[in-house]
Amino acid sequence: MTNAVNLSAIGANATAGGTVSITSGTAVASTSGTNIDYTGIPSWVKRITVMFSGVSLSGSSQFLIQLGTSGGVTTTGYSGFAIRYSSSSLAAGNFTTGAGFANVTATTYSGSIVFTNISGNTWTWAGQLGTPNSSELGGATSGGINLGAVLTRVRITTANGTDTYTAGSVNILYE
Repeated sequence: MTNAVNLSAIGANATAGGTVSITSGTAVASTSGTNIDYTGIPSWVKRITVMFSGVSLSGSSQFLIQLGTSGGVTTTGYSGFAIRYSSSSLAAGNFTTGAGFANVTATTYSGSIVFTNISGNTWTWAGQLGTPNSSELGGATSGGINLGAVLTRVRITTANGTDTYTAGSVNILYE
């Protein structure tokens, strides 16, 4: 099941020689389904922030954010690294199918990840998630991808594609 928000109806905030303001998407309850899609992202966007508030999964898969173009969601070509830190250990992993967070446990997480357009269709990211769970503290991620075309969408999903969202909400800001 996919929750989808089309952002093209929100309108463009940029004009030639004008200023760009931060535009908020629509907050989506992350209480069911495996994907949350934001589509219709304007071509002038240079930075996207994906925000998580009290989000949890039905299992222990990793949160995964994938970017996409008018041709669909891009599922390959990512070059990313993530680390999870807890009160007793560290875990790390590489991500090639999206911007991910390593070894998520079934608890609630809040935080954000920022995607920045470096040039053309090349994007980089950095982000952090944290939790009030005293044994599972949080994680960080960074990396990059060349989409090969203009970014038009963001998908919030899971690494295994089967765990579902069970709590919280997500939203994006773009500028």
